[in-house]
Amino acid sequence: MQQLSGLATQRGASVTNIVLIIMLLGIATKLTVAIVPAQIGDYQLTKLLSAQLKEANSNNETAKQFVERVDKQLSINADYDTKAEDVFTFTDKKTGQLAIHKEYAITNNFFSNVDIINRFEGDVEMATAE
Repeated sequence: MQQLSGLATQRGASVTNIVLIIMLLGIATKLTVAIVPAQIGDYQLTKLLSAQLKEANSNNETAKQFVERVDKQLSINADYDTKAEDVFTFTDKKTGQLAIHKEYAITNNFFSNVDIINRFEGDVEMATAE
């Protein structure tokens, strides 16, 4: 009978390796579930702000009218937790030349008391809205 010695004769994955792979897949899945919805939400919000900014500038609306327009559209989209004043600030308040800078964060629970904070920021100007 041949005696097995050392790792050179081992074939396949050990139980420890399988458990580690399952743990890593679980963590990767949890990260994906926590991060991807926030990224999709930011994409949708950026599209909304760009479209509303383009329309407000073409209609020569004031900054206050633009904020009211965005709040109305957010409520139509059933995004009741988001307020326009919390998401962006104006970099240019001239009527017909409105420009905004969005900056906000979304916090998602990862595990028990560990949170993932997704920060989003960027400029939305009339040129990028067209």
